[in-house]
Amino acid sequence: MTTNSNFSNYLELTKPGVQALLFVSCISGMLIASNFNPPILTFLFGLTGISFLAASAAVVNHIYDASIDSKMSRTKSRPIVIGSVNKQSAKIFAVGLYVLGSIFLLTFANTLTWVMTTVTFIFYAFIYTKYLKHMTSQNIVIGGVAGAMPPLLGWTAITNSLDPNAWLLVLIILVWTPPHFWALAIKRVSEYEKAEVPMLPVHKGVPFTKLHILLYTVLLMAASLLPFSTGLFGTTYLIAALILGVIFLYLSLRLYLEEGDTYAMPTFFYSLWYLSALFGFMLIDSFILL
Repeated sequence: MTTNSNFSNYLELTKPGVQALLFVSCISGMLIASNFNPPILTFLFGLTGISFLAASAAVVNHIYDASIDSKMSRTKSRPIVIGSVNKQSAKIFAVGLYVLGSIFLLTFANTLTWVMTTVTFIFYAFIYTKYLKHMTSQNIVIGGVAGAMPPLLGWTAITNSLDPNAWLLVLIILVWTPPHFWALAIKRVSEYEKAEVPMLPVHKGVPFTKLHILLYTVLLMAASLLPFSTGLFGTTYLIAALILGVIFLYLSLRLYLEEGDTYAMPTFFYSLWYLSALFGFMLIDSFILL
């Protein structure tokens, strides 16, 4: 029982929900770049290496944010906050994940992928989490760069190049991140204020944040059409992107027009489904075009 409990605590430190989205987007980059025929070892160990470095960054985030997490209902039961994992053990875990992930990338992928993943790791785990997150209400826009990298990293693991088409996938996630997270921030605005984290609704107010969620959703719809305009994907993807985007736009508009935060969580949860579905249709469309 203790072993299972310890395992679940360490697993929670890696933010498995975030890892699931990373998997979807990273696998998409790998499969699209390889025309659904990736070298099996590169696919398995490249994906694992990228995931381990991302997990290591998540653990570092838990360590630095423990004092903030203790003030918020959503995060007050995290392992480091409640003491089920101490900070020293978490640091050793983070180092182990980084070293093992690096070995996988350098052995089975390529140096470029390791360098890009390491830069992403450093940016999110240290520069963003420790400094930028607390300096500006645009923290999510800036921090979203790290979360947007997995499809490029997966693509690079296969091709050993920074393909322009892969950057379009990065752009989609980058533009998706603010409306996704700001919807949650509206619901949790009082907690972020208590924790003294300068989220947009804390500094600029909820109405201002709602407007920016709506504007970013419009921008996201435009960004999601770029891979079709370049010929990366075909009609199947285009139709899916339009339908998914219209639904997102509808929820964002309702959130903007309605008083209070009634549509905040529906918008947040749909945004998760939106990104997974969008990348799923990228794969379906790519497979059809083979």
